[in-house]
Amino acid sequence: MFRKRPAPDGEELLARLASLTTRTRELAELRRSQVELAVALQRDMLPADLPVVPGFHLAACYSPAYAGLNVGGDWYDAFVLPDGRIGLSVGDVQGHAIDAAAFMGQIRVGLRALASVESEPGDLLACTNDLLLSLNKDLFATCTFMRFDPATGVLESARAGHIPCVWATADGKAEVSEDEGGPPLGVLKGTDFPVTRYQLATGGVFVLLTDGVVEGPSLSVDEGLERVVRLAGIAAVAGMEAHSLAAAVLKNAELVGHEDDAAVLVVGHDGRAVTP
Repeated sequence: MFRKRPAPDGEELLARLASLTTRTRELAELRRSQVELAVALQRDMLPADLPVVPGFHLAACYSPAYAGLNVGGDWYDAFVLPDGRIGLSVGDVQGHAIDAAAFMGQIRVGLRALASVESEPGDLLACTNDLLLSLNKDLFATCTFMRFDPATGVLESARAGHIPCVWATADGKAEVSEDEGGPPLGVLKGTDFPVTRYQLATGGVFVLLTDGVVEGPSLSVDEGLERVVRLAGIAAVAGMEAHSLAAAVLKNAELVGHEDDAAVLVVGHDGRAVTP
């Protein structure tokens, strides 16, 4: 015969419930603090402003997104290189929360530091890849780096596993770029990253973005990119300001119900200005 254990009285049940509630609240507060720290790291590591380039406009929009209590590691950046050209980058770290945000900061700082010595996009990504591998992290990142020459309007681009950019001309022609690209950063040693050259003509735009802008539960990447192509074409024909186009592209990300960070960086040639 088995004896039945006496049922706990009401006071004991209440005590257990209070203990569980306290532990749950403490865990929630800890998790919330981690998320807030990750978001603060993200925002602090993004550029405070973008370079001012006569005859051209640079604009960016960024929206951190939450998947549960996680945050991602997307970034954008634009800075002046030692020879006067402009370095542009967008990227996305695999993973979420504090580790991804911190790794994003390391990549962004590494790109800037290495670009002061080697700004050719393919070689720069190769050096950054070797640097990340030397850190022995269990993370990797996708990235696009462009070197822009305002004197000629030439954009030199290299991609590391990242989604392609979108371009449009003043006559309304718009497409997804078809450069070859290489694998993500921090995965394989001795990787080459092919470089593709583009010409930014008067009134044209280039849109660099992360996959959170074009991919969501209700939309595939290809469908999302096609939406950005249409937006860029309309913006180029209408002479839309770069910041307005960046905002419109980011608004599109909200419509697709994205669950990841979303970053947009736009380079526009001002058709009303005369470049050197």
